[in-house]
Amino acid sequence: MRILFAGGGTGGHIYPILAVTEELQKAAINGKTNLDLRYFSDPERYNFLLASNGILVSKIFSAKLRRYFDIRNLFDIPLFFISVIQAFWKVFWFMPNVLFSKGGPGSLPVILACWFYRVPIIIHESDSIPGLANLMASRFADRIAVSFNSATEFFIAKNAGLSDKIALTGNPIRKSLIDGALEKEAAKQIFGFNPQKPVILIIGGSQGSAKINDFALNAAQELIKADIQVLHQTGVNNFEDAKNELKIILENYTEKEAACYKILPYFEKDLKDAYAAADVIVSRAGGGSIFEIAAFGKPTILIPLPKSAQNHQIQNAYEYADSGAAVVIEEANLMSNIFISQIKKIISEPEKYKTMSEAAKNFSKPEAAKIISEEIIKLAEIN
Repeated sequence: MRILFAGGGTGGHIYPILAVTEELQKAAINGKTNLDLRYFSDPERYNFLLASNGILVSKIFSAKLRRYFDIRNLFDIPLFFISVIQAFWKVFWFMPNVLFSKGGPGSLPVILACWFYRVPIIIHESDSIPGLANLMASRFADRIAVSFNSATEFFIAKNAGLSDKIALTGNPIRKSLIDGALEKEAAKQIFGFNPQKPVILIIGGSQGSAKINDFALNAAQELIKADIQVLHQTGVNNFEDAKNELKIILENYTEKEAACYKILPYFEKDLKDAYAAADVIVSRAGGGSIFEIAAFGKPTILIPLPKSAQNHQIQNAYEYADSGAAVVIEEANLMSNIFISQIKKIISEPEKYKTMSEAAKNFSKPEAAKIISEEIIKLAEIN
């Protein structure tokens, strides 16, 4: 069975592909089926991660589609047509049974090639407002999976004929991320924290957020003073700057006090432990992040990216907050007193904490990857 994947090179595109891959591999073992898994797009720094999970990567040039004037369009428009030629050539020689696309830069050429060769296509949209690549791909797709209810409404508003193709599945989460998670106290000890004191996990998406980093570091002294421990993912590119800044901020603190604020460049294998250790999570509002947090049932403070495409992070944040699982603080209102007040309110009111945790679990859809993998197999068998 030949399965092809496509999608942009961010964690929000790659990790759902890996989640679906896990389920496909389980089904293949149970059904004694051989899988040939390929990825045609630009995985950027996730090349090794895809390869280590049994997916052969074949790079295609990535051209970003923009809905506004930008000088970079002069380079990306011809690059897009080159990538279409690449996709037609590569798809012809592989000829998959089905394509699963996560959207994003680099996915549309593969969609066009598979549609031309009559390969069944499933697309998945992680956010509440579909990206341009997925909006364009929807007219060629056989199935459309979405994470948020509002995405369903958006697709249908653009094309009423899509209603029979759309299913609300949630965002695929890797079972390996959820299964076997440690108890909160044990996870705190892994990072050297006091298991009896609250831990705030700050995670600004897979690449980190310079804005959140600066804000959190400026609030570091107040957080420590409030007896709150912090585990902060800065992003690889931001780590050295954050490390140097934190060193200056905590230079007059004792070693024990300084140990209450820990920064890491990126969570890889220890992401599961970081989620498990957290009492409250502070995050951007990408669809992937929200559904991972929801799977762990953690109360959340969301700081949506203000200039995301069509403000989809703001829409994501408020749709999730409507469930009762999160509080939204937009960047314009991001002040230390508001931020710390919200954290204290969540961790000091057991009933509120319990309500938010239960709302998060109710919002999560842990079977999303399995549902999508079953549909992929169904289409592949027909083809």
